[in-house]
Amino acid sequence: MYGWIWRHLPGNAWVRALISLVLALAVVYVLFQYVFPWAEPLLPFNDVTVDGQ
Repeated sequence: MYGWIWRHLPGNAWVRALISLVLALAVVYVLFQYVFPWAEPLLPFNDVTVDGQ
């Protein structure tokens, strides 16, 4: 998959590397801004049960 993306990006190796970096940063941004907040209520990380003594 990464080879396919690399072959389809325009420019020389430096331009491709810069575009790849921007694409990776965009994916991280979308994950943190939209996907993780949407999925957080569905995950059981806040369902903590502690027995009081």
